[in-house]
Amino acid sequence: MKIALIGYGKMGKTIEKIALERGHEIVSTIDIDNIADFDSPAFKSADVAIEFTQPACAADNIRSCFKAKVPVVCGTTGWSNQLDAIITEMKQTDGTLFWSSNFSLGVNVFFAVNKYLAKIMDRFENYNVQMTEIHHTKKLDAPSGTAITLAEGILENLTRKTSWCNETESKASELAIKAIREGEVPGTHTIIYENEIDSITITHEAKNRHGFAFGSVVAAEFTAGKKGYLGMKNMLDFLND
Repeated sequence: MKIALIGYGKMGKTIEKIALERGHEIVSTIDIDNIADFDSPAFKSADVAIEFTQPACAADNIRSCFKAKVPVVCGTTGWSNQLDAIITEMKQTDGTLFWSSNFSLGVNVFFAVNKYLAKIMDRFENYNVQMTEIHHTKKLDAPSGTAITLAEGILENLTRKTSWCNETESKASELAIKAIREGEVPGTHTIIYENEIDSITITHEAKNRHGFAFGSVVAAEFTAGKKGYLGMKNMLDFLND
């Protein structure tokens, strides 16, 4: 399979290594200094593009993929307020977008566990729930896209919580998310249900970038040749349970 990479930082280089190990070919690499290559024959020859950049440029990068008729897998977070508009443009251009807040297969198992736990805890109203997420200092969005997805999973299943907020809840119906930025932490997400008697804690800790990169390559393999808006629920059956 021919893959184009959009973003060639630490994540892009890790994706490249995994893609080559899985027998794929990197036909184009686009970074901040060669944006014009979206119009190149090499980029347009790709079966799929993988985009990991910054929130400020992700939407425009996706649009460039639509224009070039190249399906795109996007792992950038912090721009999802534009997602509805991008999906509309995707339909208008007959394009393909696979987007997820987190491509780690382990995190997606954690998403499913989180929803199931929230469904159970809906019966026990004396437990409050909070979340903490920790990432490296170069991560621009806070809370993380993964934390927001986890929060949405809780809100869908825990009727006493109706919205999430940053840092500290001001009313009982809010789910507080504390975002910490320190060192080179790839990503740690912890959810705590607690009352005066005990606490229940679930945590996912990423040890490195490999899980995110591997998942994005698997998503690219899934996306090639498909049309429309796709996500981890399309690729992983257990997320639909």
